[in-house]
Amino acid sequence: MKRDTHALFFDIDGTLVSMATHAIPQSTVDALEKAKAAGHKIFIATGRPLSIIDNVGAVEHLVDGYITTNGAHCIVDGKTVNMIPIPPDEVDIVLDDARQYGYSCVVVSEHHFFVFQPHEDVDRIFRQQLNITRFDLVEPLEVVMKEPVLQFNPFIPVEHEPVLMGKLKECLCQGRWHPEFTDITTRHADKGRALATIADHVGIPLERTVAFGDGGNDISMVERAGVGVAMGNGIAELKAVADMVTSSVDDDGVARALQELGLI
Repeated sequence: MKRDTHALFFDIDGTLVSMATHAIPQSTVDALEKAKAAGHKIFIATGRPLSIIDNVGAVEHLVDGYITTNGAHCIVDGKTVNMIPIPPDEVDIVLDDARQYGYSCVVVSEHHFFVFQPHEDVDRIFRQQLNITRFDLVEPLEVVMKEPVLQFNPFIPVEHEPVLMGKLKECLCQGRWHPEFTDITTRHADKGRALATIADHVGIPLERTVAFGDGGNDISMVERAGVGVAMGNGIAELKAVADMVTSSVDDDGVARALQELGLI
């Protein structure tokens, strides 16, 4: 029986990729292969910039496009379909705040990224906990700043967020998916808006979109999709707005949900 084509959107860390093994479970790989064979479109939706998406190799051949930097950069079939940078004056404000309070901050542009004032927390979290293998691709700040800045990852406690965000008019925190840092983009970018942009670009109505996530930066996408799926290992705030809660990434959560939804 032929199924209507759906657009399926997947967060990476904690959704497609296990935080314990740093790999995509075989059940998820098999499920995405079946979804692709059934005619569905598959998209990655992550807070990572494209340059450090280094852990989806097992399904990369199935992917039709990417939402990166929490929706600030959308790519379909290798071409940019939308990019929303942070205003230059607010870039300066974030860097000045980092200087004033002495914290680390990752600066992400279209093709590059830079670690401003790197402390041990950046290496411990990005390289050791998240197993980011392309961390040696860091460019000098002057190279990064030649391009539009799309996202900041300030390594600040929750208590400092109001201090920093109170200085910014055009930016917002996307919601934490790690307790030690947050993601900041322009307020006009989030995964939910990006999902709608890509669905429109590929000609699939919103009611035939499905979004999978586990963290705070997935809330807008799970709310916006036709069906929003929270992983069993996801945060309570995401589960509260999801249409479905599946099992964890390590307990075949993606495969179970796709089967239950009749998509594979």
